[in-house]
This record gives sequence, C-alpha cells and structure tokens, in this order.
Amino acid sequence: MTPDDLFVPVQTGRAGEDIALQIQAAILEGRIEPGEKLPSERELQALYKTGRGVIREAFQVLKHKGLIEIRKGARGGAYIKHLEVVPASESFALFLRQNRTDPIHLVEFRESIDYVITDLAIARGTDEEKRHLAGKADKLAEMANGNTTGLKKLAELDRELNILFAKMARNPIFEWIMQAVQIGFSSMDNALYEDAEYRRYAVENWQETAMWILEADPVRAKSCIGYHYRILREKVKAINAVAGANIFADGPAA
Repeated sequence: MTPDDLFVPVQTGRAGEDIALQIQAAILEGRIEPGEKLPSERELQALYKTGRGVIREAFQVLKHKGLIEIRKGARGGAYIKHLEVVPASESFALFLRQNRTDPIHLVEFRESIDYVITDLAIARGTDEEKRHLAGKADKLAEMANGNTTGLKKLAELDRELNILFAKMARNPIFEWIMQAVQIGFSSMDNALYEDAEYRRYAVENWQETAMWILEADPVRAKSCIGYHYRILREKVKAINAVAGANIFADGPAA
C-alpha cells in the first residue's frame, strides 16, 4: 500500500470518521495487512489536507474497533492488528447481558449448531482427531473423579473439548462462534460444574458423544447431544431460580 492509496477528499465536520472508514475499508479489503505500519500522522495530515487532531480522532476510532494499535518509541506509530476472537466474544457476551438475554436462548443456539458440527466432524475429522477428542473426554472423566482437580480446570477442559469438536468441522465460522460462546460465557459453565450431579453426568456424556463420533455414528452422537441439552436446560433454569435473576445479568464475562 502506498500513501496515495488512502487519499480521498473528506467532508468537513466528519473528516475523522471519513478517514477512519477509508482506512478500515483498506484493511478489510486486504490492501493493508496485519503488522503493516500506517503512514505517520504528519504524512496523513498532508494527504488528507487536515489537522493533527482529525488524524488522531481517526486513529482513536480505529483503535476502539481493535483494528490498529499505537506503538511508542523509535519504531512507534499506528500498526494494523490482527482481529482476535477474545475481545469480540467479550463484547458479544456483554451485549447479551445488557439486553437481559434469556440463557435458554443461548442453550437453544448451542444445541442447534452442535447437531450440524457433529455431522461435519464425523465426515471431515481425521481418525487421529477423533481419537484425540475421545482421549480428552477420558481425561475429563479422570480429572472429575480425582480429588485434587479444581472445578475451574474441569470447566476449562470442557471448553477445550468444545473447541476441538468445532475445529473438526473444517469450517472456521463454526470454530470462531464456538470460541466466542465458550470464552464469553465461561462463567455459566463454571457455575454448572459446581453441581456434583451435573459434573458427573456431563463428563460421562462427553465420553459417550466422543465415542460415537469416533465410531462415525451421527445418530447416536446426536442422541447424546440432545439428552445433554435437555439436562442443561433444567440446570440453567434451576440456577436462575436460586439466583433469583438471569445468570447472564451479573458478573463479568470470564
């Protein structure tokens, strides 16, 4: 990208916004790659025929969106960032909390994508990946039966299993969505794992589901998933009843 590629006249009164949108478009179209440095503030002032304050306003807009980072020092300046799942998932979680989303709606969504992922994981996952998933499920059961493993570690391994499962679908969108759900709502999973009955049931269900995926049996695998979500709905409703409020409405995204 050359500096001239960014230059398009901007409207007075909204120059900062226009500049940010032009740079954003260049990033999303691949004309500016992650890790690349933008022209200096002085160069951009000359290109856009505007003041330093307008350029800094544009930089703040892009920084807020997570598209750039401002580095200091001899090699400082504005650099293009690679968008990551974690900040997006946290924003997603906060949005749902702010809107008092019923957690049952999230459970329903997770169940629907799990059925699709199951078919894709069986069809596209390698034998090695399927054995790895089954091994991780056995590890989860082993940890749950021990006396030294904390609940947080169990919930973390459960999330790891979900992400491995989604990766086997060979569709990056499913993987990104799964990561967003798992990272953004880990507090719900932690609360569920505090229930000893749910904990025992969940690890056994993971073992059975992974086994049927390994055996390439989508009907039995999805039967396990359907049963899991029936239990999950009951537990989420019970947690909400005890808390006296929507469990998404309180506490930060973990």
